[in-house]
Amino acid sequence: MTNNQDGTKCENDENTMSHKFLVLFIVGFFLTLVGITILIVATMLYGEGSANFVALIFIGPIPIVVGAGPQAGLLILFAIILAILSIIMFLIMRRGNG
Repeated sequence: MTNNQDGTKCENDENTMSHKFLVLFIVGFFLTLVGITILIVATMLYGEGSANFVALIFIGPIPIVVGAGPQAGLLILFAIILAILSIIMFLIMRRGNG
């Protein structure tokens, strides 16, 4: 919160931050939904090949990566890189707000 000239507090900064968070959340949810839809359609059209699976779960600051399939090692490496980047982005954003 910031103070105006008359000493009252302005809540525009908090409203802007919550609005940005909501927009980013909706965009992220939409992109995830689109990605899942594309994968389902691709699997139905091109049912050949092998299946790979990787899951990245954050429990607090600790990432847990699980994978299965012939190319799971490469996907796990990619998931670990994404986890490290997300932790770095979190730290950068936290420093910017503090």
